[in-house]
Amino acid sequence: MIDHTIDSNEAAGLAHRADTAAHHRAEPPVLTLKGLRQTFKTPRGDVPAVAGVDLEVRPGQVLCLVGESGCGKTTTARMAAALTEPTAGSVLFRGKDVAEMDRTERAAFRRSVQYIHQDPYASLNPVRTVYSTVSAGLRRHKLVASHAEARRVTTELLERVDLVPAEDHLDKYPHQMSGGQRQRVAIARALAMNPEVIIADESTSMLDVSIRVSLLNTLGRLRDELGVGFLFITHDLAVAKYFAWQGEIAVMYLGKVVERGTAPRVINDPRHPYTKALISAVCEPDPDLVRKERVRLRGADIPDLTDLPSGCDFHPRCPLYEEGDCDSVRPPLVRGHDRLLACHVATRR
Repeated sequence: MIDHTIDSNEAAGLAHRADTAAHHRAEPPVLTLKGLRQTFKTPRGDVPAVAGVDLEVRPGQVLCLVGESGCGKTTTARMAAALTEPTAGSVLFRGKDVAEMDRTERAAFRRSVQYIHQDPYASLNPVRTVYSTVSAGLRRHKLVASHAEARRVTTELLERVDLVPAEDHLDKYPHQMSGGQRQRVAIARALAMNPEVIIADESTSMLDVSIRVSLLNTLGRLRDELGVGFLFITHDLAVAKYFAWQGEIAVMYLGKVVERGTAPRVINDPRHPYTKALISAVCEPDPDLVRKERVRLRGADIPDLTDLPSGCDFHPRCPLYEEGDCDSVRPPLVRGHDRLLACHVATRR
């Protein structure tokens, strides 16, 4: 049997993290997405990759954006980092629209919002050493005065992300490192700019499970120590539960957020049938010992974005489907007593 008891020190730590999370939730958001849309033009017609997303990232808080591949998570993340211009809507940094910023303000935004890519094998320049990669931003923005200071700060950054001994890694090239080590270099590069928000796009999905947990622990420690806000993109609700337990989860389907709330509520009591299906699909070490609802969808095929169904986008697959509103009226994302939800049937229950 698994012992679920915790000692007084662990209990105090959990209570402290809960109090800290509550404090951060009361602070104004650093990054705000308002009515964000992205439509791509294709020979087959317009593709609404993101269709009106509203999200907020607060200091020291994690907002997990969860959904199947192709639901618009990465497109949303790229717009949040101003790597892609939205078709409509706005990205606000500390209340100011990024599209209206002057050159100096945009440079400050670039430093404050850092992006960690999914593939640690493609995100690092293969002809640059670790020192050159991590210190590039420091030297570009004149945050260090000399080569010696750049080496010292880079060493401190590598130690902060648990890449030790740091001196052994400074002059290595990416091909001399493992995937987990490369991703830690990418995190160190992001931290070099003293960011207020880190956008992590499936940043652990290509790593082994044991390395994934270690990296999530490192990110969690940095979140608590530095007060960095995270927009964490993942398709894995198990990872979302582990990393964002004190934060929020927003579930995305075909470019829209269909459920959003605190992580414990979304994980332990999912309301939207799509969220229930995602949780039902999470692999368990011993399924016979886990009593959770198994959701059977009406269909497995995801609708074509160039030919979306009428009404609710999920209704052709939805086990709660009811003729009438479900196939004729698109459900708005409305606030209930404990979350935001877009489902005609679930909001009536």
